[in-house]
Amino acid sequence: MILSSLLMSANRYLRGTVRNMMPLENIRVIDATQNVAGPYAAMILAELGATVTKIEPPRGDAARSWGPPFWNGISTTYLALNRNKSSVRIDLTTPKGRKDLLQLVSKADIFIESGRRGSMKRLGLDYGALRKINPKLIYAELTAFGINGPRASEPGYDPLMQAAGGIMSVTGRSGQEPTRVGVSIIDMATGMWTAIGIFSALRLRDIAGHGHKVSTALYETAIAWMAIHFGSYWASGDAPTGWGSGVSMISPYEAFKASDGWIVIAAGNDKLFESLCGVLSHHDWTRDQKFRSNADRVKNRVELHQLIETITITKPKKFWERVLKKVNIPVALLLNLDNVSKEPQLRATGIVQSIKHPKIKNFKSVGLPLRIDGKRPTLRKPPPE
Repeated sequence: MILSSLLMSANRYLRGTVRNMMPLENIRVIDATQNVAGPYAAMILAELGATVTKIEPPRGDAARSWGPPFWNGISTTYLALNRNKSSVRIDLTTPKGRKDLLQLVSKADIFIESGRRGSMKRLGLDYGALRKINPKLIYAELTAFGINGPRASEPGYDPLMQAAGGIMSVTGRSGQEPTRVGVSIIDMATGMWTAIGIFSALRLRDIAGHGHKVSTALYETAIAWMAIHFGSYWASGDAPTGWGSGVSMISPYEAFKASDGWIVIAAGNDKLFESLCGVLSHHDWTRDQKFRSNADRVKNRVELHQLIETITITKPKKFWERVLKKVNIPVALLLNLDNVSKEPQLRATGIVQSIKHPKIKNFKSVGLPLRIDGKRPTLRKPPPE
């Protein structure tokens, strides 16, 4: 009885300990990256409990100067991508700086770098050199165009990759000025892929007992985003083009003008289209051969869009949101960030987090879009000064 009671107590303690632990607790990360992709990867690890030390050159991360806007003199880009980290300045071009970094790496679990191809090898800080001093090290490199190929030595930034990977060709509208996706989607997604690769390498280390090298590339991320469009091209031989707020293979599935703004309607199947026709008092459209199936509607999308918009433009967007939701048609108002910040749904998620900052009153940041056992990783430390 005593032994059984002790075991039960131990199990309860261990369950409580696991519940209070973070997934990457006791994992040490050296973040030798700048700008967006690398810092975002390291921040994901920090959010999940890793101890992240950010290595900055004497002038600091280049993103510190990006602006305006600045938040009390600090770059908002830098603030958004470097929470839950500490920082140290090291000049890797000097022998002392390299010696200091090697000392940090010798005790680390993960090292992340995003230098130009060959730069870390010239400094004696490539994977081959670092694994000699730390055989269990996970070494992650973020590159522009990848580790081989004719463009492997070129620099890369988010808009270049949206252009080179074809993304700009399917945004905006065909024949008009190219449109970049308005967020750094390539940079931040490469950061996510880097974090996923690191998680996988940590699991392999648990099995094999030694470190691994993870490689990601902005260009490859852009190509991966285009997987559906590549399929379309391979099947038809025609390069897809942009359809504004819509997509090439579904209609109606885009933004329509209301009398006071825009509303996005996603009637993505025949049943939803039939419901939409009912709301718009045009059941006859469901019998029209031009609109009977999704394939028909895609072929005649321009005419269909015009027909729908002649009706939606007569009423305010809140009216359409209400009547479309009533019959379960997916719908959303087109909001700017001032609108979004006031949405009850945003407050309900708890994804916007606050912490005391030494220089910024009411400092806020956006957390990770995930929960573990119902709990979102927390903002524990403000970005380092």
